[in-house]
Amino acid sequence: MLDTYQVGDVRITRIHEYSGPTHDPKFLLPDMTPEQLESHRSWMAPEHWVPAMNKLVLTVQLWVVQAGDSIIVVDTGVGNRKPREGMARMHQLNTLVLEWLEAAGAPADRVTHVAITHLHMDHVGWNTRWQDNRWTPTFPNAKYLLPHDDYRFCLEGKNKEQPLDVFGAAFDDSVQPLVAEGLVQMIRPGDEIAGCLQVEDACGHSPGQVAFRVRSRGEQAVFCGDVFHNPMQIVLPDINSGYCIWPDKARQTRRAMLEDLAQSGALLLPVHFGDPYAGYIRREQGGYKFEPVARSR
Repeated sequence: MLDTYQVGDVRITRIHEYSGPTHDPKFLLPDMTPEQLESHRSWMAPEHWVPAMNKLVLTVQLWVVQAGDSIIVVDTGVGNRKPREGMARMHQLNTLVLEWLEAAGAPADRVTHVAITHLHMDHVGWNTRWQDNRWTPTFPNAKYLLPHDDYRFCLEGKNKEQPLDVFGAAFDDSVQPLVAEGLVQMIRPGDEIAGCLQVEDACGHSPGQVAFRVRSRGEQAVFCGDVFHNPMQIVLPDINSGYCIWPDKARQTRRAMLEDLAQSGALLLPVHFGDPYAGYIRREQGGYKFEPVARSR
């Protein structure tokens, strides 16, 4: 359950929370037609789409970045015991994420930074855990780095005005307790984290979504958040997820990132892709294709 990738001197480890055929294509990618999906069956099935069920595979994973003395967790999944009524696959989970983090050399008390791409409920859950009858910081010695514009959006209650509030209760149980403890630092595009992660604009899916870029010894990797939910958005970049709050900006961000990834050769590290969970963007016939990465351990 531990996949590792070396980017120059930086070691990146994937931590698996859960994965499965959970989403109706029409719900997750509402603008995609059945014919478009079927035309890519040869490489989409079964890792990213299960045709017999007509369900897209969705993974939730965390990433650990080890660079020098820094141990950084990028996005923190759903979390354990979080009340997520109405979302059965996320409600009251009981997974072994903390044990896998320790196995990866990132026990909770040694994590130095937690970097969050956006504040949706499936990216912030392990920020806190239930102890002493309250939500307490999971990583007590870490600095939590949160995207400023997402935080303001929720603080002002604008998430509650949306047809689908994908921030939800997570803002109260997985974000605000950190603010109360004084562990939060707001980040914006152009900032740098621990001397090894550059913060880049990736808004559209959410108002303040950011991406994180690693550069080391001529190699690069990009943590893209939810710029991509599924590899079909690589071959059809104008197709948004049903969760994108600013559709036109989300498309613009996706196209710009694809061009950058194809040009730079950076490793793409998403949160939600199926096996093998990460890969490269290559040019093909005037567009782009996804090239899965070979695993290393």
